[in-house]
Amino acid sequence: MRDRVRAILITDDDHLLTIKRIKPGQTPYWVLPGGGIEPDDLSLEAALHRELREELAGEAGIHALIHILATEGGREYFFLARIRQWNFANRTGPEFAEADRGQYLLERIPLTREGIGSITLQPPQLADFLRSRLAQAGDVFALPDLRAAQPGEHR
Repeated sequence: MRDRVRAILITDDDHLLTIKRIKPGQTPYWVLPGGGIEPDDLSLEAALHRELREELAGEAGIHALIHILATEGGREYFFLARIRQWNFANRTGPEFAEADRGQYLLERIPLTREGIGSITLQPPQLADFLRSRLAQAGDVFALPDLRAAQPGEHR
């Protein structure tokens, strides 16, 4: 079982920063930047910052933990953040060196119910969660921070 962190990265012009995955023989799909928590990560937030440096050569201000998804392999923690800077050409994650893993393309998607619905965002439970929240409130930054409700869940 391995827990993971993911970033719902919002740009200054209210777009969602995603990674489009293209693998041979599969339909393209989109994921959020992030990955597995390493033993030397001091916290969930530290793991997320490390992943953003690796995958985007990016820096973000974490606003809140807004969703936790239990999966067969562990838990996924979804953090809402404002991306301050990124340079996809300077990414350093080990997955980018493996040609058989397919392509990783950075894409900005409008942060709207329609925008999220126009892509195959994985996992589907997160896509449903975002579409639902955008339909209800419109402003994802108004969602509660789950870190306060999860004592002992974080390193």
